[in-house]
Amino acid sequence: MNANPYLYQCPELMSGKTILYVHGFASSGQSGTAKRIQQTLPNATVVAPDLPLHPQEALDMLRNLCDSIKPALIIGTSMGGMYTEMLYGYDRICINPAFRIADTMAEHGMMGRQQYFGARADGVQEFYVDKPLVKEFRSITEQCFSCADAEGEQQRVYGLFGDEDTLVDTIELFSAHYPTAIRFHGEHRMNDNSFMHSVMPVIRWIDDRQSKRERPIVYITMDALIDHQGKPYSSSQKTIRRLLDNYQVIFVAPATANAQHYSSTIDWLYQYINVPAYGHTIFANQTNLLYGDYIISQSVSDSMATVVEFGSDTFKTWDDIAYYFDKLGGQ
Repeated sequence: MNANPYLYQCPELMSGKTILYVHGFASSGQSGTAKRIQQTLPNATVVAPDLPLHPQEALDMLRNLCDSIKPALIIGTSMGGMYTEMLYGYDRICINPAFRIADTMAEHGMMGRQQYFGARADGVQEFYVDKPLVKEFRSITEQCFSCADAEGEQQRVYGLFGDEDTLVDTIELFSAHYPTAIRFHGEHRMNDNSFMHSVMPVIRWIDDRQSKRERPIVYITMDALIDHQGKPYSSSQKTIRRLLDNYQVIFVAPATANAQHYSSTIDWLYQYINVPAYGHTIFANQTNLLYGDYIISQSVSDSMATVVEFGSDTFKTWDDIAYYFDKLGGQ
């Protein structure tokens, strides 16, 4: 049994596919994120090489490796996120990408003798950062976004940016080139919680698209989410995370001309639901016309979807709703 309270296996996701993981600065292919990917996606092949220190060598190696293994997905963190953006032609997730890594080195004490965080296959434990190396990194980052406008690239890359990242903040730069910039709750370095709640939903979206998988749709109206104090109902967040394993979850709010209402709804979903709500939120008044499989609501009684009436005798709590969907087993 896995004792970790956050990590759990999703064997159906990326099954039989190859994932390339590109590590960050001073890290290695044995990083914690690489291990999380393999642990949660046991039926995928995870390739996580140690990168050369010099950036052009690293980028050339990654491009040659992609030509060889044809990864279904590339995931890169920090410096690796910067390289990942430039691996065009593949589905990619750039996590806290260090598009200004030369500036980051100078501003955060990364000059001089440095230690690798983990063991590397070549046994090297130290490296040295000097001005020529910083110049190399500045030169390589000038190549970023060079093919961002190429056919298909706008839909092939996601950028994930931690809202507590004090080392790198390049969301505006990414947003200038791609429409898929998402802030997640987390710091610069991934942990189990931020990986499962922020990265895994994006992996599901990508794998579903690649596999042409259509999950049953579950709509959730805002009145079933927000209690009288403006907080999430008890167990609602936990239940939603369980639903995401088997269903396409879409959040529904009333449509209005009031810009403040729209903004406050988005802010609430960002605060309490976060990444799963990105691109999965709609504003509609005639919820009875929504086409889907289920709708969880306090106010909808007549619908084209099966109504799960939150607060009713059958579904008094979100734990009751979780039990109901567990019994359905993804149907």
